[in-house]
Amino acid sequence: MDTPTKLSQSGLDAAPPKQDRMMKVAQVTELKGPQAVEVSNIPIPTPGPGEILIEVSHAGVNFPELLQTRGLYQNVPDVPFVVGTEAAGVVVEVSEGSKFSVGDRVVAMPGVGGFAEYVKVAEDRVLKLPDNVSLAHAAAMIINVLTADLALRVRGNLQPGQTVLVHGAAGGLGSAGVQLALAMGAEVVAVVSTDDKAAVVQELGATHVVKVENFKDAVHSIYPDGVDIVFDPVGGDRFTDSIRALKPLGRVQVLGFSSGDIPTVKVNRLLLKNVSVEGVALGEARAVIPGLIQDQWSALTDHLVAGKLNPPIQATYPIEQAGEALAVLDNRAVLGKILIGMHTE
Repeated sequence: MDTPTKLSQSGLDAAPPKQDRMMKVAQVTELKGPQAVEVSNIPIPTPGPGEILIEVSHAGVNFPELLQTRGLYQNVPDVPFVVGTEAAGVVVEVSEGSKFSVGDRVVAMPGVGGFAEYVKVAEDRVLKLPDNVSLAHAAAMIINVLTADLALRVRGNLQPGQTVLVHGAAGGLGSAGVQLALAMGAEVVAVVSTDDKAAVVQELGATHVVKVENFKDAVHSIYPDGVDIVFDPVGGDRFTDSIRALKPLGRVQVLGFSSGDIPTVKVNRLLLKNVSVEGVALGEARAVIPGLIQDQWSALTDHLVAGKLNPPIQATYPIEQAGEALAVLDNRAVLGKILIGMHTE
C-alpha cells in the first residue's frame, strides 16, 4: 500500500479564514461521469447555527460519488455541485455554543462538498478523532467503517467465534468489513478476484482467502454447514450462491452493487433454508436514528485506539486530479482506498 502523502503546513493549524477568500473545489458540472469533474474556485462558506467549518486535509473517494457524476445515485444534487461525501481535517470556525473548538481534529460526512479546501458541515455529521488516527486514515475509513459497524454489530449482532464471508474484500468497504469482523473476534472468509487482492486481504489478517469463482464450494470445504453472515457490497450474479453459502438462520447483508448489477432472489430459498436478506444503508439509517453515528463511534473507539481499523490506502491524488481518482473506481481494481489530498508536498 502507498504511504499517505505527507501534509504540508499550509494552514491546517491556522486561524479561521476570512470569508472573502476563495477556495479550490472539484465540481461536477455535467452528469457525464468523472471526466466532467472540473476544478474551480468558489467562496469559502460561512457556517450557520449548528455548523462548523473544516479545513480539509484529505477526502475519501467512494463508489456512490462515481455514480453521482453520472446521475445514477439515489441522491444527486443539482449541478454544478462539489463532489465528496467524507472528509477529515481541522476545525477552523465554529458557531456559538458549538461542542467543537477551533483546532479540533475531526472527520465528517458532509454528503457533498468534501472535495474542497474547506467544507461547512452540520455538527451531527462530525466526529472527533482519537490522537492516534491520522487525518488520511480517518478520511479513508469513516463511511466504510461506520457502514461495516451498522451491518455487523448493529444489524448482525456478530459474536466472537462466528463466521463472516466478505465479498469485494480488498475494496474500501470490503476491507473495512474484514478488519471490523476480525476486531470483533469473528473468523473471516475473504472473497477476491485476483492474486493482488488476495495479498491485500492476507495482510489484513483474513482467516481464509478464496477466489470468487466457485466461492460457495470453497466455503463449504472450510465450513461444511456454511457461514453466519455474508457481507456483500458487490451484488450481481454471486448473490444466489451467497445464500447457498449460509448456514441455517444465517443472513446475507446487502451493502451495495459495485458490480453494477442489482440481483433478485426467489424468496422460497429464504424459506427453505431459514435464512434472511437485510439491507444496510448508513445514510438512511442515520436520518431516522438520532445520534446513530455518535453511538457507533463510541462503540468503535477501543478498536480505533488499538489500531485494528487501519484501512489500506492505495493512492492519494491532488484535488486537480479528482476526476482521475474517481475514474480509477470504474475498473474495479482498487486495493483498499483512494484519497484526495488537499495539502500535499
